[in-house]
Amino acid sequence: MILTDTHSHLYDQKFSEDRAAMIARAFEDNVQRIFIPNVDQHTVKGMMDIVAAHPQNCFPMMGLHPCHVKEDFKAELAVLKTHLDAGGFCAVGEIGMDLYWDKTFVEEQKEAFRTQIHWAKEKGLPIAIHCRDAFDEIFEILEDEKEELLRGVFHCFTGTLEQAHRAIDLNFYLGIGGVVTFKKAGLDAVVKDIDLKHLVLETDSPYLAPSPNRGKRNESSYLIHIAQKVADLHELTLQEIAEITTENSKQLFGS
Repeated sequence: MILTDTHSHLYDQKFSEDRAAMIARAFEDNVQRIFIPNVDQHTVKGMMDIVAAHPQNCFPMMGLHPCHVKEDFKAELAVLKTHLDAGGFCAVGEIGMDLYWDKTFVEEQKEAFRTQIHWAKEKGLPIAIHCRDAFDEIFEILEDEKEELLRGVFHCFTGTLEQAHRAIDLNFYLGIGGVVTFKKAGLDAVVKDIDLKHLVLETDSPYLAPSPNRGKRNESSYLIHIAQKVADLHELTLQEIAEITTENSKQLFGS
């Protein structure tokens, strides 16, 4: 059985004391494929060091996270574009908009998002979207930029069934993480009604640990709990969920 974690920040400082052991646990628990999103220029080296150590298992993305979009975002984007141009990345990500914490740089976030969508089109790569309290803004931009080449995943999808179908209609997969295991989140009802061909699994570690580890540091090995919840919702075996979502990840990222 091979499970695929389509979104894990393995380079995060929360893993500084046991990173090697944490990655080994993931591999031991059948999480054999891990996709790593970048957030800004300061995370590139840590990400690429991990990829160099595990080239058959870990795959990097390149992008500027919306929470890192500030006054100097154009200079930041220029640095990241240099890395992207060097090649070897499976997606442009994680990019998008986040209006939960701070709305100071709304227009800058929109411009950064559009710019990176254009990168993805230029490179023929999918995008990994971070969307928090910004579905309307994200959908408006995606509709405007819509074309056959534009595809990707709504990372950590927590929207409604209507929003799920709208994302799917725009040629996007839904990244399902730990929130699906939270009793009062309501995401389980959405996931139950979505055809599995549109879903990929993720942890977003070290954030959003699934039950029974909710509130603790998350890690890629916990993907098993997310996969089991999806299996229960669709009345399938864990093996079947692993096969379907891993194949979806290959369709999404091309590897």
